[in-house]
Amino acid sequence: MSYLETTKNIYKAAAITPDVGLCCTTNPIWELPELKIPKIMQNMNYGCGSTVHARDLTNTPRILYVGVGGGMELLQFAYFSRQKDGVIGVDIVDEMLEASRKNFIEAEAQNPWFKREFVTLKKGDALHLPVEDNSIDVAAQNCLFNIFKAEELKKAIAEMYRVLKPHGRLVMSDPTCEQPMNATLRNDERLRALCLSGSLPIATYVKLLTNAGFGTIEIRARKPYRILDPKHYPTDELIYIESIEVAAIKDPVPEDGPCVFTGKAAIYFGDKDFYDDKAGHILLKNQPLAICDKTAENLSKLNRDDIYISKSTFHYDGGGCC
Repeated sequence: MSYLETTKNIYKAAAITPDVGLCCTTNPIWELPELKIPKIMQNMNYGCGSTVHARDLTNTPRILYVGVGGGMELLQFAYFSRQKDGVIGVDIVDEMLEASRKNFIEAEAQNPWFKREFVTLKKGDALHLPVEDNSIDVAAQNCLFNIFKAEELKKAIAEMYRVLKPHGRLVMSDPTCEQPMNATLRNDERLRALCLSGSLPIATYVKLLTNAGFGTIEIRARKPYRILDPKHYPTDELIYIESIEVAAIKDPVPEDGPCVFTGKAAIYFGDKDFYDDKAGHILLKNQPLAICDKTAENLSKLNRDDIYISKSTFHYDGGGCC
C-alpha cells in the first residue's frame, strides 16, 4: 500500500466517524455577523491553521479549496463569495465529499444567507485538479501538502499555479520542522498521513514555491504545533513541529529574484525626515517599513548606522514594499 493510499484510508475513516484529535488547529473559530458554523464541521476541522483571510476575498473571488474536510473552510469562503459556484471544493475521498454535502444541509439551516449552490464539490486530487487553467482567484489547502513526498509535492504546487489567474494567490497552512528527521520517521506512512513526519523546514518550503514560479511569498503566521518525543515516536531526540500560514502570489518573478516576506522591517532614525535608497524604498524617520528579505539584505549592505533592520518575526500582514 502506498503512503497516498494510507492517507486516503485514514481520512475515509475520519469522514465516517469524526476524529476531533486528528489535527490540532490553534486558530479560534471564525466569529462573523450571521456566520454560524455547525458543530459537526468544527469536529471535522482537519487542519493546522486557517487559510481564510478577509483581505484575500474582496470583489467576489472564485475560490478553490483542496481537501474539503468537513466543509468548515468552504463555508467560511462562501461567506465572502456568496455566488453560485463561487467556491470549489476538491477531494479524493468519496466519504469526505458525502460528509461535506450532509454538513452543508445543516449549514444552510443555520445560516439564512447561505445556499448550497454557493459551493461545488468535485472528486479529484491535488495532483490532477479538475479545474481549468487561469480560472481561480484564491486557491487554498490546509495541512495537505506536508503529506506529499518530494515529487508529488512539486506536482501539487505546479497544479495550484496552473489553475490560478495572474496575480491570484495560493493560501496555505502546513506543519514545518527545522530539525532533521530520521528515515524511520520520514518513511512512516501513518505519521506522514497524520501531518507529522512530512514537515519541511520553512526555507525548503518557500524554495519549492518560488521554483514553481510564484514571485511573492508572504509568511503570515508561525505557531507551535506538535512534539515528537522518544517515548511515543521512533526518534532519539525531541522534535518540535510548528505550523505556518503562507500566501504565494502568482506575480512575475523579479529579475533579482522572488520577494519573500518573513516579517522584517526597516527603521530609519537619521537626521533627515526620510531616507531614499534610490531603489524604490523611502524610509520615513522612525516609521517602520515592512520589507522583503531581499530588500533587507540590500539595505544591510549599505552599512549605515542610522537604519535598523529587524529580525524575521514570521508574521507579515501586508503593506510595505519589495
